[in-house]
Amino acid sequence: MFRGMRRHRQALAEAESIAVLERGTSGVLAVSGDDGYPYAVPLSYVYADGKLYFHCAVEGHKLDAIARNEKVSFCVIDKDQVVPEEYTTYFRSVIAFGTARVLEQPEEKRHALELLAEKYSPEQEGRIQEIDRCFPRVCMVELSIQHLSGKQAKELVAHG
Repeated sequence: MFRGMRRHRQALAEAESIAVLERGTSGVLAVSGDDGYPYAVPLSYVYADGKLYFHCAVEGHKLDAIARNEKVSFCVIDKDQVVPEEYTTYFRSVIAFGTARVLEQPEEKRHALELLAEKYSPEQEGRIQEIDRCFPRVCMVELSIQHLSGKQAKELVAHG
């Protein structure tokens, strides 16, 4: 169903791919947008238990696209070091493929929002109050990962 990586020696192991998702702070969500055009949007996210969670307004382009087609992909760039003298970049990235759904149940929405707040504001004591304040106006989306593909530059494979 999902394509294998052509340059398999550059593939990241699943644990390495998950580590990229865990330490990343932003990624790009790709959906099937309006009139057949792809729509890719950068956003903040959190990874937990094989799923990605992100927040958005309660209406908009990405939610319309997800309602039409739940299949999405999400890309995180972990490393992008330009090496001019070698005419290349040393890169590391991960693409997650899966299905997205809006979290409708208040408990699961709150749990996902708490995970997101913990990641981005771990030292803030007012997290719960902020969640309570914005809860009615925020939408949480869960991306259930069905396939994970990570790749790094061959130079990183050779040098660790």
